Amino acid sequence: MKTIAARTLDQLKIDYELRAYEVSEDELDAVSVARKVNMPPEATFKTLVTRGDKTGVILACVPGDAELDFKKLAAATGDKKVEMVAVKDIQSLTGYIRGGVSPLGSKKKYPLYIDRSAFDHERVSVSAGRRGLQMILAPRDLQRAANAIIADLAKPASK
Repeated sequence: MKTIAARTLDQLKIDYELRAYEVSEDELDAVSVARKVNMPPEATFKTLVTRGDKTGVILACVPGDAELDFKKLAAATGDKKVEMVAVKDIQSLTGYIRGGVSPLGSKKKYPLYIDRSAFDHERVSVSAGRRGLQMILAPRDLQRAANAIIADLAKPASK
């Protein structure tokens, strides 16, 4: 069964591939997902749900092997401060659960910011809107489908 995110791409006639993988509560991180769908971690983007002090809810896509730099996101959005939304609030805001947040098809249309490194890759992997399913598509197509803003958002992951 296709997710709302996949149907959004279908409506826009955007080429993509769905890849299913085995879900494990211990391996919801993007690096584990990347391995399971045979994509490099730097081309597997996690969608984070954040909230800015001025703009409200913001979705941010950063590479699986990196972290979101909150200062960079705040600068890109015009906020003074941006923070993660509590895990318990993710589903009520987006309709998705942690580990299955897609940059497309959330309950409400939130601004989406994608780290510019996505464009270093021919294709990127993002959640299709449920755990165990990824969409592989061209970064330009993701940007177009989500009306996303490209910005410098990532920093190296802390060990």
